[in-house]
Amino acid sequence: MTVNPPTPTTDPEPLGTATSQRRGIGDQSPGALVVRLLEPAAADDGGLAAQLTSLINDVYLDAESGLWRPGATRTTASEVAELIRAGQMVVASRDGEVVGSVRVRDVAGDASEFGMLAAAPAHRGAGVGRALLDFVERRGRGRGRRAIRLELLVPRTWPHPGKEFLSAWYGRRGYRIVRTERLESAYPHLAPLLATPCDLQIREKPLRRTGVPHPEPDGGPAD
Repeated sequence: MTVNPPTPTTDPEPLGTATSQRRGIGDQSPGALVVRLLEPAAADDGGLAAQLTSLINDVYLDAESGLWRPGATRTTASEVAELIRAGQMVVASRDGEVVGSVRVRDVAGDASEFGMLAAAPAHRGAGVGRALLDFVERRGRGRGRRAIRLELLVPRTWPHPGKEFLSAWYGRRGYRIVRTERLESAYPHLAPLLATPCDLQIREKPLRRTGVPHPEPDGGPAD
């Protein structure tokens, strides 16, 4: 998990908002939602990295409102470029517009992990979050992973409406809490950026089929 402290803006061009920049990725039939893992070579596309950074930061600014000190951001363009280069960034697009993204990687030998799940606000409720999560689950299953997991940041002493919603959504998707950690213990370098004490819910979903599938409604895509 990474969160970046506030820094002066030095980029030669503004990143804009999550919906102000449009770049074509994986265009197919009109209206089709296309989800795919980005090729490592896409890391050299600075505009794409900037767009994904803007999308993720805009979504998390709302989804984690009140949890971080002013000016902290979820990621940077350089970090996103490195994730693309490492083969860890998945994007969703519709009619040439990037409408969502998620990071996925293999961890602990027998498990996959995803994070930074985000859907453009204008496309909420249109199945973007569900499609991205379906993709990373299929990927993990296809790679023979036992389970897939995520870290959900939650305030320790008060209910955050967005986090309560996400907790319920992930629960319906079959993600169960396997342990809870204090953020300052798991990521001590992030503790000074917190505006309120927070914990990490480590949630996990088995990928080996065991019987009745869980219902999978769409919902708020941010972990």
